[in-house]
Formats: sequence, structure tokens, C-alpha cells
Amino acid sequence: MSTLPKVYNPRETEQRLYRWWEERGYFTPEIDWSKKPFVISMPPPNVTGGLHMGHAMFVTLEDLMTRYHRMKGDPTLWLPGTDHAGIATQLQVEKELAKEGKTRWDLGREAFEARVWAWKEKYGGYITQQLRRLGASCDWTREKFTLDPDLSRAVIEAFVRLYEKGLIYRGTYMVNWSPNLQTAVSDLEVEYSEEPGTLYYFKYMLKGSDEYIPVATTRPETILGDTAVAVHPEDERYQKYIGKTVIVPILGREIPVIADESVDREFGTGALKVTPGHDPHDYEIAQRHNLPIINIMNQDATLNENAGPYASLDRFEARKKLWEDMERAGLTIKTEPYTMRVPRSQRGGEIIEPLISTQWFVKMKPLAEPALRAVRDGTIRIIPKRFEKVYFHWLENIRDWCISRQLWWGHRIPVWYVNGREDEFVVAHNEEEAYQKAREKYGPDVKLEQDPDVLDTWFSSALWPFSTLGWPDEDKEDYRYFYPTTVMETGYDILFFWVARMIMAGLEFTGKPPFYIVYLHGLVRDAKGRKMSKTLGNVIDPLEVIEKYGADALRFTLATGSAPGQDINLSMERIEGSRNFANKIWNMGRFVVSNLEALSGEERDALADVTFGPDELAALPLPERWIVSRIHQLIAEVTDHMEAFRFGEAGRAIYHFLWDEFADWYVEASKTRLYADENPRGQRAMMARRVLVYVLERALRLLHPFMPFVTEELWQHLPHRGEALIVAPWPESGPADEEAIRRFEAFKDLVRAIRNARTEYNVEPGRRIAAIVGADDLLEDFEAEKDVFVFLARLDEAKLELHRRAERPAEQAVHVVARDGLEAYLPLAGLVDVARERERLQKQLAEIEAEVERHRQRLANQNFLEKAPPHIVEGARQALRDAEARLAKVKEQLALLAGS
Repeated sequence: MSTLPKVYNPRETEQRLYRWWEERGYFTPEIDWSKKPFVISMPPPNVTGGLHMGHAMFVTLEDLMTRYHRMKGDPTLWLPGTDHAGIATQLQVEKELAKEGKTRWDLGREAFEARVWAWKEKYGGYITQQLRRLGASCDWTREKFTLDPDLSRAVIEAFVRLYEKGLIYRGTYMVNWSPNLQTAVSDLEVEYSEEPGTLYYFKYMLKGSDEYIPVATTRPETILGDTAVAVHPEDERYQKYIGKTVIVPILGREIPVIADESVDREFGTGALKVTPGHDPHDYEIAQRHNLPIINIMNQDATLNENAGPYASLDRFEARKKLWEDMERAGLTIKTEPYTMRVPRSQRGGEIIEPLISTQWFVKMKPLAEPALRAVRDGTIRIIPKRFEKVYFHWLENIRDWCISRQLWWGHRIPVWYVNGREDEFVVAHNEEEAYQKAREKYGPDVKLEQDPDVLDTWFSSALWPFSTLGWPDEDKEDYRYFYPTTVMETGYDILFFWVARMIMAGLEFTGKPPFYIVYLHGLVRDAKGRKMSKTLGNVIDPLEVIEKYGADALRFTLATGSAPGQDINLSMERIEGSRNFANKIWNMGRFVVSNLEALSGEERDALADVTFGPDELAALPLPERWIVSRIHQLIAEVTDHMEAFRFGEAGRAIYHFLWDEFADWYVEASKTRLYADENPRGQRAMMARRVLVYVLERALRLLHPFMPFVTEELWQHLPHRGEALIVAPWPESGPADEEAIRRFEAFKDLVRAIRNARTEYNVEPGRRIAAIVGADDLLEDFEAEKDVFVFLARLDEAKLELHRRAERPAEQAVHVVARDGLEAYLPLAGLVDVARERERLQKQLAEIEAEVERHRQRLANQNFLEKAPPHIVEGARQALRDAEARLAKVKEQLALLAGS
């Protein structure tokens, strides 16, 4: 039997154990058609990304569920993978090219794609290695990448099916445009920030008149694309102008004044310039009033020929130049500071432009209806339930989804244009099929060119739960056995952008929900509740935490520090506390293992088969009956929490049991059995070993999903059955003696009361004291466990009296009481050196009396009471009250000593 090191070393242990688990194939489930599997699809991190706390959170929770169900005997698949992350990855490679003085256009599409694949091969495995450091027990043999050939085939199949069903169309609409990336971006990739800006007031001159309508804007350059001025129909200031014509400054173009109820009469002047080509709200007004739409901007955010003299200028240069020209023309009124909500690209940081663009869209209403029903009828459950309202609101108000991106890295749109005409095209699975369809439709002499755009990354992500299992080949064994999956665990911030789209796609393409449970975790914030950001300098790097404290400490902190859908405030102090817990468990294990060293191998092995049914439990002494009953209760409690997805409560229950009950009470009590007899195989010593191993081994099994490394390492040193804790069966509960629990809790309560008295009277830790105990109906328990009581309360056994009712002694004594009518008298002479304690208290009395007098004098000073701030005066009054309370306590203690 190997000896456990004195100190637990997570650095040495964690990576060694992980390699062993992976090599032994413990992460790969066997397909067993007689059992229902448990399946989680890992939210695929960006292939070239690095580990952050969001990853640490989802790995902790998903691995926790995976390990629990694996131990329950369920065929458990946690399927890992990475996302090609179109914009993010392309941006990284373009930055590298920029350092070489090149652009993607210099390389051309084919060479650029080869460059991105090389980047992916170089950096793509980094994130998966980091996930391993966290202990992610996912099936790496089934690892997927969104651009794998089989997943790419699924994406093409999904696009073709949606198009053939009339759910994909090409249209011209307003999109979020990234000028630097020169692509449309999704709402998710736009971040809004409050920034100081300027509100520009200017004159919209009425045609043929000196009158004008005052208008305010934050983006003067967009005046060049105005096609109307709108006012509220009930705004008396402007009613007379409705139907008249105004002149666009500098350009001289005529536009109408219209009435629209959406105009905010409180903003600016109450008159709104309408720029349908560059503002989503204005675009909707234009649709209602059939206004023309003018685009004044090129894709790189320079102005085009529609901007007249400002063509080719950058948007911000044009803003400055146009305003100067308007000032010279007498068309400006004033400017004033204004806080703006600015849309910025999540990836590049530049300001996003609303832009009219021809893109590919998915009609979402027909897909949303089944997704709404699936949650409403309980087919899919969202945890926590309050997020169902958010889900319903988004799907009930869903807009069509722009799925095309002007990028080169990603799934290329399977559309081929015929003979250079954008209005004639075919949709096909591949070029060969495209030519076949085109010849059938347009004749034999056709030339095809594939659409250059790629699909939004979220399009392929929406297929993730089933494309990773083999869809559209529905006869594949993995698909037939593991789909639908069981749980989708992810952050609440992508409930709409990813979860809802997966539900819609799953129901549309497979006729089944992609999963039955949606478990949403919150954001990981810093100790002050702030979002982690490089700007604030408050980012906590998971790998640095793992290196310093171990993965178990980080996992336990994340798992027990949050509830579903709630953000967690993460501090290094909490992580240190979890590291201390790991060390505490290690020390418990060392204590138990060291007390098995005297046993033979056969005797040790026999401890692995110990069970405690009702008869065996009833035969145990009180401390053992209590701790075995409590581990049985804990198993039932934790299992209930795990089944209900209350992981934080489960982890905290295990923590309190191991630290506050097993370590603090039973381990200490067991020492009276283990060390009282010179014979290490004595009956009481062997009984204690059976209980210690039984309880700790089961507690380690409960804790394993939370802290897999330290539990596996300790379990391997304990008597056990099976090869590894990771595949050991989840413990089963057993009988619990409620009466034994009540009696021992009262026993503990009296020990605590005596310990508190010792602390209050500054009794040296090693000093044994006398006690007269009234044990009421627990007298027999105290008599039977006298050695445990003496040891835990640090009593002098020769001066311990046990009675059913305690009589107050003639000499002065401290009286302590506990639950269930227990009490004890502690003779003062035994607690302290009376003379020295009297001297100490009298000195303390003099000091406190002087302090009380100072406070009273200060509060008697009328000048202080009248001139000092109220909180200072109240502070002085509170200080007097505190000092008077301490004075009363010291006088009480001196009075007690007076009779000694």
C-alpha cells in the first residue's frame, strides 16, 4: 500500500490522472439499446480562441452532469467540438496579413482560405488542451469541427431543404454593416456603449420660403441620404407643414414633410429627418410611406456618388466638411453635447453602420411557431423557468434572419448564378448538381458562378446537436441512439441567438426537439459584480487559477457559488477557500489511510464490502450510528439536488457534511476508538475503521463530479471495488436513525457549550476541566460515550459527574445549557486561576470605566452635540453603549469570582 504524501499537489496529480482516464477510454460510452443515454452537446468554443471564465463555467457544469450520469450507469456522451467562428478567425488571419503589408485580396480567395486552414491547424488544438486542464471528461473520439466534411454536408442539406420549402429568399434589407470587415454582422456581434457625442441642430428650409423646420441629428453626414422630414400628426408646432416640401441642405434635393405617429416629440426639436438607407427606424417609416431609399455609403464607409461633393470622403470626414459648408450657408442652428448609444463591432471595435444590402434571409415565423409550442407544452423545459418569458417574447416578435456574410472563411452559400445574372440562379448540393439543374432550367449553354458569400456561423451552430451525430444520415447508429440529446447547458446571454435557433432547426429537420432540458448559467463577474474586461484589468485567467490552486478548487467555487441563471461574483478568496477544502479532504484521507497501515491486505480489502443495513446500523454505538445515518441522508439529499439541477446546493451540502460533521466530529470521536487500545485490531478500532472507510468512500463518490481529481486520487488509496472512481457506481442511500441523529446533535451541542465557556474564560487548550452534567434522557448515551465526551470537551475524567439532573455545586461554577434539556456546571476553580483572573478582570474594569467616562464627557459637551455631524454623534452614543455592555459583562464575571 502506497503512502499518501503529506501535502496534496494538484499540479502533479491532475494531468497524470486525466491522461490515465483518457487512455483507459472512460470518456467514451458504449451503446446499450436497453438503457436510455444521457447526452450533452458541448457549446463549441471558437477554434482559435483561448480559455476564459465562461468556458470554465460551462465545463464545470457540463462535466458535473456528465460524471454524475456516468456513475449512475447511464451510457453518457458529452460530445465536444469547436466552431470555425467565421468573423473572429478571419479577423485574426487578416491581422497577421496586415503585419506583412498584405490584404486577403492580395492573396485571392483560395490562397487566403489555405492560410486560414494553416492558422487553424497551428492554434486550433490549444483550446481543447485547455478544456482538458479543467477536467472535461468528454468523448474526444467523437470530437467535431463545424467545417468537417460531414458537418459541412449537413449545412448544405439544411440550406437546400429550407430553400426548396420557400423559407430562404434573397432580399434587400437593412443590416448591421462592419466597414472594416466589409460584411454584414449579426445582432449578437454588435455591442452598444454609452459614449459622449454631439447633437447637431440645423434648418430644413421650406421650398420657396424663408421658413424652416428645425431638426436635430447625431449623424449629420446622413442628411445627404434623407428622403423626408417626419413630424407627429398631433404636434401643433409642425401640423401646418405636413404635405409641404423642404430642401436637402447643400444638395438642393426636394423631399416631403410627412406625418408619422412613431416620431418622438420629446427628442431634439420633435421633427425627424428620415434616412431610410442608414437607420432601422427610418427604414420602417419609409416602408409605411413608400419613400425612396438612398444609400450614400460604400462598403468601406466612404461616401458614394449619391453624396454629391462629398463622394469618396470617409464618413467622419464628410460629417465635418458638410457641417462646415452648412455653417457657411447659414443652415446651422447650434450644437450641444449629447450622450449616444453607439453600436460597435464586437470583433473589430469600429462603429457599425446600418446599411441597405442585398442578402440571403431565412423566414423565421414558420420555424418559430413549433419552437414556441415545444416550450409551452413542456416538451422542452428551460431552467430557470423565468427565462421562458424572454424566450417567448423573442420568438413572438421574431424577424427574418440575415444568414449571408461577406467573408471567405466559412460555409459557402450553395447558390450558383447563371451567366452572370443575379436574378437567375440555382440552389444545389454541389457544382455538378448545380449545372444539371441550370441546364434543365436555362438550357445547355450555361456558365455558373457560385455566390461568394458564406453563411452566418450561427447557421451551422443551429444544427450542432444533430449534425454532430450524423444527420442527415438518419440511419447512423450514433444518431439513432444519442439523438435527441438530453441537456443543452449554456449562458443565458445566447438564449435567443443559439438556443432558440437550435430548437427551431431541430424541430424542422428532425421532427424532434434537439434536447429536452435547457440549463442556463449566468455570467462570471469579478468580486465587485463588474463584468470582466481588459479595460478594467479585472480579468481572472482560469489557467493561472488552475496553476496556482488546482482545477478542483476553481470548479468547486464555480459550481457552488451560483444558481441557474444567476451571475456569480468570483473572488480569489473564494477560490482559496475551495483550495483549503481540497486540502482538508486530503488530510481526512491521510488520517483514514494511515489508520489502515497495520492491517493485512485481506483485512483492508474486506473494508470495501462493508454495508450498513437496518440491523448493522442499530448495532453501532451512538457516534457511529449518527455519522452513518447522516451519510445515508446526505446521499439522498445530494441525489435529489442533482436530479433537480440544484448543483450549488448539492455541492454545499457535501462541503458542510465533510468539514462540519465528518472531520470536526466523527474523525475526532474515532480517535478514542483507534488509539485507546494497544491492539490495532481491537473490536472498537476495527469498527471505527469500517465506519471511516464506509463514510469517506461514499462521500468521495458524491464529491467526484465537483472535484474529480482529489477525489480520484484519494479513492485509489482507500479500500474499494472497481478500477476507477470516475466509473464507480453512484452511492445508494440507506437507513437513517432519526433518534440517533437527535441524540448525538444534543451531545454535540453540550460539547459546544463547554468549548464556548472555555474560550470565554481563556482556558488553555491543553487544560482538563471538571464538569457536573445533567444528561436527562441521554444519560445512558453519555455514560456509554464517556471517553468521547471527555476527549471532545477536554474534560478531566476523574472530575466528571454524570447525572440525569445536575445539582448546582456549592462552589461558584459557570452554568451552560444545550438543546433537549442538557446542562452542565463547570466549577470556576477548575476553569481558571481565580486570583490571576480576578486581577486581570479588575485591570480590565478600570480601563473600561475610564473609557465609559470619556464617552460620557464627550456626549455631555453641548458644543459637540450641536456642531458635530449627526452620524458622528450617533457613533459616539453607540461607542458608549458598547463600552457599558462590556463593563456590565466584566462586573458579572467579577461577581462570579467573588464567591470562589
